[in-house]
Amino acid sequence: MLNYQRYQKNPIVDYPEREWPNKEITKAPIWCSVDLRDGNQALIDPMIVQEKIEFFNYLIKLGFKEIEIGFPAASQIEFDFLRQLVDRKMIPDDVVVQVLTQCREELIDRTFEAIEGCKQAIVHIYNSTSTLQRDVVFNMNREQIINIAVEGTKMVKERAENFPGKIILEYSPESFTGTELDFALEICTAVQETWGATKEDPIIINLPSTVEMNTPNVYADQIEWMNKHFKNRESIILSVHPHNDRGTGVASAELSLLAGAERVEGTLFGNGERTGNVDILNIAYNMFSQGLNPELNIENINESIEIYERCCKIPIHPRHPYAGKLVFTAFSGSHQDAINKGVKALKERDGKIWQVPYLPIDPADIGKEYEPIVRINSQSGKGGVAFIMDTYFGFKLPKAMHKEFANVIQEISEKQGEVSPDQIMDCFRREYLDQKEPIHFRKLRMDDLSDHTKTEFDTRVAVTYTDHGVEKVFEAVGNGPIDAAKRGLQQELSADIKILDYEEHALQSGSNSQAAAYIHLLDVNSGSVTYGVGVSSNITRASIRAIFSAVNRLGLGEK
Repeated sequence: MLNYQRYQKNPIVDYPEREWPNKEITKAPIWCSVDLRDGNQALIDPMIVQEKIEFFNYLIKLGFKEIEIGFPAASQIEFDFLRQLVDRKMIPDDVVVQVLTQCREELIDRTFEAIEGCKQAIVHIYNSTSTLQRDVVFNMNREQIINIAVEGTKMVKERAENFPGKIILEYSPESFTGTELDFALEICTAVQETWGATKEDPIIINLPSTVEMNTPNVYADQIEWMNKHFKNRESIILSVHPHNDRGTGVASAELSLLAGAERVEGTLFGNGERTGNVDILNIAYNMFSQGLNPELNIENINESIEIYERCCKIPIHPRHPYAGKLVFTAFSGSHQDAINKGVKALKERDGKIWQVPYLPIDPADIGKEYEPIVRINSQSGKGGVAFIMDTYFGFKLPKAMHKEFANVIQEISEKQGEVSPDQIMDCFRREYLDQKEPIHFRKLRMDDLSDHTKTEFDTRVAVTYTDHGVEKVFEAVGNGPIDAAKRGLQQELSADIKILDYEEHALQSGSNSQAAAYIHLLDVNSGSVTYGVGVSSNITRASIRAIFSAVNRLGLGEK
């Protein structure tokens, strides 16, 4: 039996005056990437210096203005990486690097040694404040924990006074989500006052969901409570650093923005300890999908994927929001049909606003290929196959033909799984375009009788074809070349056939354009119906080929 009784609910916040549920996100926060610190420390194979430099440059390209580049006092690689950025003048003037350190004097000294030469830097100090860690890890009371933070702040302040560049202090009560709110406020206020934060020189107070311990609404309550109770609120930049232990990191971050947070720390694609940090790209694309400018250059998600997978050695899950290979695809038949109709309506209406069922954004807007929207397997329906034929190959199958051809493809997919567009086209060619046996249309001569006869027919055709390889010719008259050819075939094959439907369209534009014709044919004697398809630069020849295709598919040439 599942031993759920070993666990207990984490406390929620008694906060009925909450206001965040009635708010909405209206602008992008300050983004801070922690890929090179929090993300990197969680890699099985951490980045080497050259990889970190490449990743740093890419974060700048994406538009990040604050980047936590490491814990330079923790390892020589971290230290050397920062020194390379400084010595090689690789940090743009509008980008602030952030460095993490514990509140210990030797580590703070080493940190300032690492940032020497920076025009500006965020020094990020932290200590754990949760009830559990105070008890089992540090065995300290509240006063002792506050003293660690205050003394660390003093040490940073002393060194900042002699630093030639600008130092911004960031303080994180680590494990904030497990900390009593009154104590979190007390320790943050102590740091704020010790630093001497002002509106002109604010402090960053970062409230991390170091471990997700409850539903996102509880985190939002915690953030709003702190936001409302801070003294001199204008002297604080309120930041959040959500993790993803419960799988709700993005929701926690978004609700915290409603609750007053102004800054979000996270990583590309959510890399980080355990289940990861919050995925900044996910939040940014969510904003984009709502018509908000995310203030990041995220037009090419494939480039982000390539650099991330190569430097972090972690593959993107195929269902990862926005980035996964399968997220802009549909296997379900009903989904495919809705997408097909939505895309068609958008084109016909020349829509300026993207509105397509099952696709929250246009994949092309973020550098994804448009074609893989629909993928075919045994669960797919007739609309998906028709969409592939139209989108990839330009064949606009008549609606009544969708099911006929989809049934053929489904037989293949049930044996092998997913069917590629090229396989679908090969099957279409085999089933329709190459249906040339036993009777094969060769040549057509057509005469207009409208000015030469008073009969009911206005067209005479002479059709050359082969029957089991033997060349034959028939002549027939009718109301147009299609009717005439049909009448002639009836005589030649001793069959009773009826054309139920006829459609045609151009396959491509220009002087070498081809036309496709579709004939829906009924064998009156057997009741069997099928489509035939023909392609030619001449629409009349395409139509005759379609009739022959249908006759062969019905097996009438064998009689």
